This record gives sequence, C-alpha cells and structure tokens, in this order.
Amino acid sequence: METNNREMVTVQTTVGLPVEKVWELWGLPEHITKWNSASDDWHTPRAENDLRTGGKFTARMEAKDGSFGFDFGGVYDEVIDHQLIRYTMGDGRKVEVRFAEKNGATSVVERFDPEQTNPVDMQRTGWQSILDNFKKYAEQNQ
Repeated sequence: METNNREMVTVQTTVGLPVEKVWELWGLPEHITKWNSASDDWHTPRAENDLRTGGKFTARMEAKDGSFGFDFGGVYDEVIDHQLIRYTMGDGRKVEVRFAEKNGATSVVERFDPEQTNPVDMQRTGWQSILDNFKKYAEQNQ
C-alpha cells in the first residue's frame, strides 16, 4: 500500500484487551477525545466518526494553551469490523490500521504515508505517542 515516493511508516502496540473492546475504544468519539493526543499539552476537544466504508471522520486537535490547532480528518476507504481500517486523509495520504487478537490481547499496527514537510522520524514519534496514549487509555478504561 505505497501511495507516494516515500515508504509508509509503521507504528504498533499491543493492548491487553480483547479486540471488540479495543475496536470500541478506538472508534467511538467519546473515547477518541480522551486518547487522541501525542503529549499532555495537546488534546482533542471534539471528534466525529462514522466508522464504515465511505464514512467520514474528523478530530479537532489543539494545543491546550490555544496556541495552535488543526482538524484531522478523512474518508474511510475500507472497514472490516475488528480487523481493518483503511482511510484517506484530507490531504490525500493513506493510512491502514490492522487489529489482531491473540490470547486476549490485541495488536494494533498502523501504517501511514508521511507528509513531506516534517522529518519521517518526527512523524513516527508523534504517531507512536498517540498510539501509546491509546494503549494507556484503553487499559485504564476496560
């Protein structure tokens, strides 16, 4: 699933919960607003999510001090419940998220097209931080 001249970037984690619970915490807006940030000085004050093939999503991501913010959103290209999410971001880049349960824990592997402005390592670190925050939130809210 390579869509530009750069190789897709992969981040991953394993959440100590069954895939059904991980899927719920990943996809419901009331949960997205609680975990979707890369650091404690950022937050997602609102989110909308129509998690189905052809559905749209948006999450408002902001610095808590109000100094910067942006809308992160796109359209779902393919959704297979409890297994796969593929989407296209507003700027045309592609993302794939795979969920796989084994022995009551769920691996979450996210691959994304990097943008062209910031270094790939910085982007990887940011996406991994959000995924780590998801894991922490999910395991505290089982």
